[in-house]
Amino acid sequence: MKPTDSEMEILQVLWKKGQCSVREVYECLDSKAVGYTTILKLMQIMLDKKMVDRDTSAKTHIYKALINEEQTQHNFLDKMIDTVYNGSTSRLVMQALGNNRTSKEELNAIKQYLENLENS
Repeated sequence: MKPTDSEMEILQVLWKKGQCSVREVYECLDSKAVGYTTILKLMQIMLDKKMVDRDTSAKTHIYKALINEEQTQHNFLDKMIDTVYNGSTSRLVMQALGNNRTSKEELNAIKQYLENLENS
């Protein structure tokens, strides 16, 4: 399942918060150019696609993500590596590290991760 960009924004909020009303999702999104009713409609579509579940036991309906964050990220990354980097993970990593946005803390964490891979 490949969520659209708008669906991904909503999923990001649900993954972070756990459960939310449409109003809470709307307030968390940076892009106020999108109206509340647009968010509502998108979440209804996501319900139909079984990306989210909805609790209707109270007046305010509460939504939660049904699709796993890590699996979704993995699927997007695999697709991007295949289509943008012609299957080369190293080209993706070099591009990401060369963009001057990587902090020293992130670089240290990456080094530690690579060391752990070598030692296992």
